[in-house]
Amino acid sequence: MTIIENNDTRTETTEITVEKVTDSIGARIHGVRIGDDLSPDAVDTIRRALLEHKVIFFSGQQHVTDAEQYEFAERLGTPTSPHPTVRGREHAVLQINSEHGKANSWHTDVTFVDRIPAISILRAVQLPQWGGTTVWANTVTAYQRLHPALRALADRLWAVHTNLYDYVADRDERRIGGVDVREQAYREEFRSQVFETEHPLVRVHPETGERALLAGHFIKRIVGLSSNDSKAIFDLLQHHITRLENTVRWNWSDGDIAVWDNRATQHYGVADYGDQHRVLHRITVAGDVPVSIDGVRSTPRQGDASAFSPVDPVRSVDPAHSVD
Repeated sequence: MTIIENNDTRTETTEITVEKVTDSIGARIHGVRIGDDLSPDAVDTIRRALLEHKVIFFSGQQHVTDAEQYEFAERLGTPTSPHPTVRGREHAVLQINSEHGKANSWHTDVTFVDRIPAISILRAVQLPQWGGTTVWANTVTAYQRLHPALRALADRLWAVHTNLYDYVADRDERRIGGVDVREQAYREEFRSQVFETEHPLVRVHPETGERALLAGHFIKRIVGLSSNDSKAIFDLLQHHITRLENTVRWNWSDGDIAVWDNRATQHYGVADYGDQHRVLHRITVAGDVPVSIDGVRSTPRQGDASAFSPVDPVRSVDPAHSVD
């Protein structure tokens, strides 16, 4: 049987089609039924597609349960616990539930700890009649498209990430009597333990050797800069990461599963569905501690994330030979 990828056909054990969605990021995977019968060759093809396209989409997976989603995550690595501070469901599932609020801002998952997850797997459970889309951005191409002088600046900077990010910082605080109790309780749980970690603004991908911008809404400040300079540089880099030509937008359907390389992307859940209910289930796969282009590892300032995730020991790329 064959794998068809980017119009190339190769002999393989499973028929899988990898169809690009945009030039910069994203691919649909056809010919895969997620379950425990996936062959090693199929898993290898999925991993290669993920590394190349950064986010991949599977449709028609209505049969997948939390347990099967977890088993699929195990084929890609070691699942983490649901979250460093928020309680999840069994099988390491974190419920992304609109009743708990809408994290509609650009971020990479769980960057406030030192061992950032390598892969995130998100499955549609309950979808609104309209809206509820998710957008991903490629942080590798964003780095590559920076002016060389800006790349040289970003290469040397570090930032403090924290989970004390305020999800409604872009609007006035709500009247006390108008606070949603469930949303407030979730936010308090999210902040129940404080994590702060110093990460390089440019990390080396441990498998591909590519350089990627490591930013997003968990950044508190850039180390060594004034608050004004820190915000200006953060805004500049975020603008480059989220340029429309660097993104892919996914309209969810029943049975959809999205898998993304959390080391090379940011994402944004668009709050365009009003008061409708939206639920997705996420499992993350353990990653490494990011390394800067000169080989310096990220450093935790506050909080111990060992209960959340092991550190993936696999590192096949020397930072000195990273791809800039």
